[in-house]
Amino acid sequence: MVSSTGAAPSARRTRLRAWLLEGLSDMAKQYPGPHAEAPVEHKGQRWWRVMCLTGLDYFSTLGYQPGIAALAAGLLSPIATIVLVLVTLLGALPVYRRVAKESPHGEGSIAMLERLLSFWQGKLFVLALLGFAATDFMITITLSAADATAHLVENPHLHSTLAGKQVLITLLLVALLGGVFLKGFSEAIGLAVYLVGLYLALNVVVVVDGIWKVIQSPQLVTDWSNALTAEHGNPIVMIGVALVVFPKLALGLSGFETGVAVMPHIEGDPEDTEDRPTGRIRGARKLLTTAAVIMSVFLITTSFITTVLIPKADFQNGGPANGRALAYLAHQNLGGTFGSIYDLSTIAILWFAGASAMAGMLNLLPRYLPRYGMAPHWARAVRPMVIVLTLIGFLVTWLFDANVDKQGGAYATGVLVLISSAAVAVTIAAHKAGQRKATIGFAAIAAVFLYTTAINVAERPDGVKIGACFIAGIILVSLLSRVKRSFELRVTDVVLDQTAERFIRDYTHRPMRLIANEPDNRSLAEYQEKKREIREHHDVPSEVDVVFVEVTVRDPSEFESELTVRGEVLHDRYRVLALESSSVPNALAALLLTIRDRTGQLPHIYFEWTEGGPFNHLLRFFLFGQGEVAPVTREVLREAEPDRARRPRVHVG
Repeated sequence: MVSSTGAAPSARRTRLRAWLLEGLSDMAKQYPGPHAEAPVEHKGQRWWRVMCLTGLDYFSTLGYQPGIAALAAGLLSPIATIVLVLVTLLGALPVYRRVAKESPHGEGSIAMLERLLSFWQGKLFVLALLGFAATDFMITITLSAADATAHLVENPHLHSTLAGKQVLITLLLVALLGGVFLKGFSEAIGLAVYLVGLYLALNVVVVVDGIWKVIQSPQLVTDWSNALTAEHGNPIVMIGVALVVFPKLALGLSGFETGVAVMPHIEGDPEDTEDRPTGRIRGARKLLTTAAVIMSVFLITTSFITTVLIPKADFQNGGPANGRALAYLAHQNLGGTFGSIYDLSTIAILWFAGASAMAGMLNLLPRYLPRYGMAPHWARAVRPMVIVLTLIGFLVTWLFDANVDKQGGAYATGVLVLISSAAVAVTIAAHKAGQRKATIGFAAIAAVFLYTTAINVAERPDGVKIGACFIAGIILVSLLSRVKRSFELRVTDVVLDQTAERFIRDYTHRPMRLIANEPDNRSLAEYQEKKREIREHHDVPSEVDVVFVEVTVRDPSEFESELTVRGEVLHDRYRVLALESSSVPNALAALLLTIRDRTGQLPHIYFEWTEGGPFNHLLRFFLFGQGEVAPVTREVLREAEPDRARRPRVHVG
């Protein structure tokens, strides 16, 4: 009876663990994301339908962008927005059209830069970019939820009931988003098409009505123009000030990275291959261009009508137009019923923007961190990651008091860093391709975005602070995970050439004995001396046949890698298995297990003790894949094969 009672909690824990760790990321199938591998066979959707998936992130910024622009630029908002549109069409758009060509499977600019850098500096650089990407996606979730809350709270029918409860409502929306992903989020492009179509149609009504109001009252434009001239003087000064305040409007640039991320969903040509998906690239470029043009038209028109028609005081924190300028006009000019419908549409698309960002995170981090050994095993499953990300969303919401304006700096920083990295990546790609004019053009665009990023960081350091927190958190967790997982057997595959295969087949009826050798000049004297030392230290009879094994470390910063094994006969007498891997002990352990499985015999490997302190050797192993090889090889084998009777034998003398 006691045993049965005691077993019940254990069974519940087992079921809970199985539920939490069920499968890999479902989103990897449904939202391939910036860095997921594209499936070999994928029918895809028309590019304009996939554009609506991008629009969940991109077009939803209309919910708060006009209000943020009015706060940042004041009367200059329309002019500063024109600068933003020019940067979008002449800068960001060409960059991401090139990114689409360079990474047609949705890898994005981070993967482009990863290919340019190696070893630990490359890994740390990617981790830093992941920190800013996490800032972008996480603030998308919390800022979108906060703005959805603003639309709820400021609705005339709900204001008296919900006023003062912004933080609680935002937390509930973030929790609801996490709950949906815990249950299982299924991508539906069809729903995105209807949602984005309805939202844009409602915005067209608001914009057309606003322009008609301005046409009916031309004095509004005159008053705005006079006030603008009185405040800033001549047009040259206005343009100069607009260039200075433009970085504060950078939220309007969001969505390009998402546009590349959804590329695997785009239908290609029948003759497309995964190596040359020409149709998919063409569709992605149409998607990026069309989305940018639509958004540019909306940005200019909405910034103009909101600046002219809404009193400046209403944009301030706590004002009825703060974070919801277009909804304010919808209620004021088109009535409460239309305004409430507009609110519901805005809330829905903002919430789905958070869902898109969550999906991006669930695809982005598993693309890199597990491969680097810098994430626990459970990070490959959806539900534990959703819980972690939801808790981070709670923390960010609480720290920023569910305020849209306060989160704008952090969001803009994440967006600008990613776009800047993309601009740098395509500049380098153009330079390597020998395209001089393209290199100069992309370098100029990169300079603009780097300047914009620097200005944004200087004026709103909260963005880089939260980005630094994400970077520090990712690096700390990554390094701890790397240390914890250092003794895993992390070879993804063992590839033997014909000579190595023949060496191993010779030992199907007797144990294979290997001598671990750190190659120097690979001279005859080197192998003779090594063989003599091993026979003397381990009392190996002279008639016993031995094979030398040597490991060359290519990139010790890699965690998971393929092991290539090449067989050689040196000096007409010594058989050598030459290995290439990211870690000597892991490579040797993988080879020993492969020999055991192919021959049915337990292989033996012989080492010499290495001089030096154990801590230094452990640090060398962690950073450079070497160090005191013998005990680490034995530990890797112990973790990989718990049955001592089936574990290859390790001898040290």
